[in-house]
Amino acid sequence: MQSQFLRLENCACWHGCVLAYGHFNTIHPGHIRYLRHARGLGEKFVVALIGDNTISYAFQQEERAEALCLLGIADAVLLLESDELKAAIKALRPEILVLGNEFKDKAEIQTTLVQQRQQGGTVQFHAGDIHYATADLLSGSERDLRQQRCSLFQTACRRQAIKKGQLLDSIDSWGTTRLIVLGDTIVDQYAACEAIGMSAEAPVVVVRELEHKNFIGGAAVVAAHISALGAKCDLISVVGADSTAELVRQELAVQGIGDGLSTDPSRPTTFKKRYVVENQKLFRVSRLEEHNLDADVEDQVITQLQKLAPNAQGIVVSDFVYGVVTPHVLEVVHQLAEQHNLLLFGDLQCSSQVGSVTRFEKFSLLCPNEREARLALQDKDSGLEQLSQRLLQITGSERLVMKLGPEGFIAYDRKPDGLLSNQAFPALSVNPLDVAGAGDSLLALFATGLASGQAMMPTAALACCMAALAVETMGNTPISATALRRSLQEIFQP
Repeated sequence: MQSQFLRLENCACWHGCVLAYGHFNTIHPGHIRYLRHARGLGEKFVVALIGDNTISYAFQQEERAEALCLLGIADAVLLLESDELKAAIKALRPEILVLGNEFKDKAEIQTTLVQQRQQGGTVQFHAGDIHYATADLLSGSERDLRQQRCSLFQTACRRQAIKKGQLLDSIDSWGTTRLIVLGDTIVDQYAACEAIGMSAEAPVVVVRELEHKNFIGGAAVVAAHISALGAKCDLISVVGADSTAELVRQELAVQGIGDGLSTDPSRPTTFKKRYVVENQKLFRVSRLEEHNLDADVEDQVITQLQKLAPNAQGIVVSDFVYGVVTPHVLEVVHQLAEQHNLLLFGDLQCSSQVGSVTRFEKFSLLCPNEREARLALQDKDSGLEQLSQRLLQITGSERLVMKLGPEGFIAYDRKPDGLLSNQAFPALSVNPLDVAGAGDSLLALFATGLASGQAMMPTAALACCMAALAVETMGNTPISATALRRSLQEIFQP
């Protein structure tokens, strides 16, 4: 659908429409949710687009209007001279005015809302429906969707003036970077099974295990990704006095990762077994302990940090809330960062544990997913922009990656003047084989790129490609720099 451009003087035929409003400087999935919600409220849908005479936007109104048109959601885009929403309401007489939740408590818009209601219309505040899955494959072929997402990726790169050669050169510069990864080590076992049928004794599925394969996960796979990308890496973690720990040590040695593991006989090495039938996971069994470290083991972790910090550019904290990253350990991380001028990168995963990313204060980068951010802030209603800015404000962190699952992610960067800029990047993989570990690959790439001195947005472009590669195989397989280069060449093909 091609949207029509309107001016205030030619709005008569759009009376009774649904009206949305904003600047839409950089369109991201939060905007799309909001627009799709408004689209479903009536037959005629118009977006009033704030003009260039208000403040200085990164993109001119013409470019922003074109981006809105390409979405194919609105019937028309009303081009305002500045932000004269009152004039738009008077000209359009909308049946419903839909505003983002951030407008609810703004005093300056209250008279505008009174005007809308006096004209017989209603007002809705909405941030757009929140989904953690996608139904895109129901509306297009896999090939078409892949091409569409590659196009979105290339558009994001053009908006940020990112070139393919620049990204390839960045990969070559990672060899001198050294990082410390701190967090919970996990061993993931995937058991390939054959479905036999239903049990006659109880309503349960019966499977026969054919074979299994072990992968290092958690903080260990973050370290493995960093090493495979060409940077140097040391892993500081805690394992049990068991055979699973020996498997971890052997894998670290094979991949050239520094072994900073401490042994705690009171807790087994965290082990998760997934049963898979024809690439479909049936269920997972976890063997783990979640209590915080004893004082002696905690001291061993801190000693390792103090030993390795002087030679590193950054510390990556991969916290699964299994007890390794204690409050005292985190306090020491901050002290070492200040003492040695280290960057701090944090990801706290609490899909089945109790934790909050807000414990990571004054980090260089945070990488939560939307659900984790909403749980941490106890906020289910705000739009993505409002949610992200509030999280940055509360934690005092410099940058943010808001992971959106099948919608990709939004990268937030702080400019020298303190203002935030953002750019959405799509999920390049249309039909992923295994999404477990995608966040680990993102964290590893962002840490490697930023610690080597790269800017945020080129690093985000590389992370977008990295995550797509990570979900194409079953299990946590480290992504190499060679595979990343090959992916870039394919995406940027003419």
